[in-house]
Amino acid sequence: MAIIQNESVIEITVGPGERGQRLDAWLSSKLPDMSRSRIQALIKAGCVTLNGKKSVKMHARVAKAMQVALTVPPVAPVEVSAENIPIDVVCEDSDVIVLNKQPGLVIHPAAGHPSGTLVNALLYHCKDLAGVGGELRPGIVHRLDKDTSGLMVVAKNERAMNILARQFKNGRVKKEYIAIVHGVPEPRVGRLETQIGRSVNDRKKMSVTSEPAGRTAITNYEVMEILGDFSVVSLNIETGRTHQIRVHMAHIGHPVFGDRQYGGRKVQKYDEVLPARQMLHSSELSFIHPGTNKRVKFKARIPDDMEEFIAKLRSDSGKGS
Repeated sequence: MAIIQNESVIEITVGPGERGQRLDAWLSSKLPDMSRSRIQALIKAGCVTLNGKKSVKMHARVAKAMQVALTVPPVAPVEVSAENIPIDVVCEDSDVIVLNKQPGLVIHPAAGHPSGTLVNALLYHCKDLAGVGGELRPGIVHRLDKDTSGLMVVAKNERAMNILARQFKNGRVKKEYIAIVHGVPEPRVGRLETQIGRSVNDRKKMSVTSEPAGRTAITNYEVMEILGDFSVVSLNIETGRTHQIRVHMAHIGHPVFGDRQYGGRKVQKYDEVLPARQMLHSSELSFIHPGTNKRVKFKARIPDDMEEFIAKLRSDSGKGS
């Protein structure tokens, strides 16, 4: 059951083989379209009754034939304003919106970016948001860095959010990227598997680490074209760590061109055309659609700034038409 605009009450009777289960776990099994954290928050807020008596204990045990009622309050508005910011919509329905994010667009409002973000744009564009986590907001399931362009999927209701989140966690979402990197990675087809964590020298950066706090990150790459001092590389990631591709490519000595944070400035003769952002684009995205339960796949062409630099490199290396 998805969160809806008006208050609703869900009533369920505990079955004969279900006695003794924790209340939050039992409700999660009965309401797969609602996240467990959301259910726990509702229990804490006193929105659950057991045989008519209010319960605020998540670890309460359900009993045979117990009547459990969950009151889902109306979706609360968020303190983020809707803004008429153009977005490139690839596909949209009542469950999801797939978009081709332009470089320079921040995902969430935060310190330094209180407005002008993708969330502001989606609040304006999507007239049928059903809410996520009890708030009338889009469900950001995954992120692209501010200066990375390309495909993203956003959930429009809690059910879609939970289904997509499970797919990302279980590796069922397929993500392909195109990057322009310095040099030629060897081998030209490879798999990078490391731990990535917060850099001890700069907390704004991530790094390959052996620290226990690091998380496994897996990136597969293939060199598609060699253009002088650069290569066009296709990448797919099996995990979704912060800055993963940028960190991995810098780690093997082939940073993404234009990436000022991870060392993407090495070729002096191209200093005058150093791009305003890293040359990294999310080109393909595939997932199981939460409404149809069928796999869907989307593609987004390489944006103009990357296309123009590739054309320049081909010309400089004698490969232009």
